[in-house]
Amino acid sequence: MEQYPYQPPEPRRPDSPAAGSRRGDGRSRGQEAGDGHGHPHHGHGEAHTGPQTPGHSHSHSHGPAAPVSRHLRKVIAAILVPFTAAVLVGLVVLWPGGAPSHKRTGVGFDRQTQQATVTRVVEVSCKSVNASGGTPAGDTTAEGGSGAQETGGTCKKATIRVDTGKDERRTFTEIVQPDQSRQLHQGEKVVVAYEPAAPKNLQYSVADVNRKFPMALLAGIFAIAVVVVGRLRGVMALVALAVSFVVLTFFILPAILQGSNPLLVAVVGASAIMLIALYMCHGLSARTSVAVLGTLVSLLLIGVLGSEFIDWAALTGNTDDNTGLIHGLYPSIDMSGLLLAGVIIGSLGVLDDVTVTQTSAVWELHEANPAMGWRGLYRAGIRIGRDHIASVVNTLVLAYAGAALPLLLLFSIAQSSVGAVANSELVAEEIVRTLVGSIGLVASVPVTTALAALVVSADRSGPHAPAGTAQPVPARTGRGRRRKR
Repeated sequence: MEQYPYQPPEPRRPDSPAAGSRRGDGRSRGQEAGDGHGHPHHGHGEAHTGPQTPGHSHSHSHGPAAPVSRHLRKVIAAILVPFTAAVLVGLVVLWPGGAPSHKRTGVGFDRQTQQATVTRVVEVSCKSVNASGGTPAGDTTAEGGSGAQETGGTCKKATIRVDTGKDERRTFTEIVQPDQSRQLHQGEKVVVAYEPAAPKNLQYSVADVNRKFPMALLAGIFAIAVVVVGRLRGVMALVALAVSFVVLTFFILPAILQGSNPLLVAVVGASAIMLIALYMCHGLSARTSVAVLGTLVSLLLIGVLGSEFIDWAALTGNTDDNTGLIHGLYPSIDMSGLLLAGVIIGSLGVLDDVTVTQTSAVWELHEANPAMGWRGLYRAGIRIGRDHIASVVNTLVLAYAGAALPLLLLFSIAQSSVGAVANSELVAEEIVRTLVGSIGLVASVPVTTALAALVVSADRSGPHAPAGTAQPVPARTGRGRRRKR
């Protein structure tokens, strides 16, 4: 500020700047030298130099990025509004209105259950309760174990009281052999299976342990941690998570059971979850809309690749007892389509993370250097994305490997070759699921980065500034800008 022999006082009235217009003309021109036109209404330099008049805002302030132009918002809306309308129409047309009823088979999860309590446990001789020669009365546990073939040993005789249902307070006994994986303890809460067609003393059997309290406690700790760290964003994330479960429970699963195309149901349901979760957590903005577009393109790629390779590899989707039970109860369900639907839904959560991160990175790069063109933004953003790709793909592969770890152990025990293991349908499903999802994740990085770079570079802070013209740097003095003019 050395060029001014006199520093004008801070204006205190709305009409006071006019009085010093002639004296401050040099400073105004110097501050506007960055755009090359000297328009005083643009005020790029005043955002950071000198005292601020009331109501004057910073043009490069900290916080969320400035919204893009109205034209770009219209372009984004022209793409997303019809897509959102199509998703809403799909929800209405495919809405199932509840899962169809069927006659219970009594197999696996398809059986009646009640809550119960273990009231008493005593040790008895396995031989005295006929544990070595056959199944004793009241012992309908599926976990036989090698103890049933022994001639001796100490077993446990548990008395269980039914706490819910029409047989509330009814008791029955169950023999627990010493090598069974589930050992009952007095006072323990359990889940019992009920088979009305069986003899009275065999109608109830222990099916599982009641884990409601530890599961609810863990969920509470998770919710508290999210809210404490994320605050309002954390609250919105929990709400979005609840909405996702609602869409999954009341739309996707019942619609598939009703016989609707699993792929179509998964696309509509995943799109609804994506729109609700992203806009609810990150706000209604162009930045979020770009992340939505990147996620949508990646999901389409996953759907196309998954459909082609599931068909090419002849994967039926019917590979274990659970899928076999589903196919037996609802033969009309396309099991290979169900497999593809699982690939799409399973990839959605990680895709959201990648696309939002890449979009935010490009926006912040633009805020740091508004003069950077879209190619420079893309190159800088893709360098960030490469690190993200490595970690995300490794995460996805390990997640699927962890879920299939018992299966992998079985193949290891059988000493099968890697080729034989990979060729089996059980493992081939996981390989296709992992690789197709990973390809979609990898593709989402350049796609989302390019979209974000194109959107943010299309807008310039000064409407007359040509592409590649640097915006004024607030820290410089008026003398330097005066020399440019």
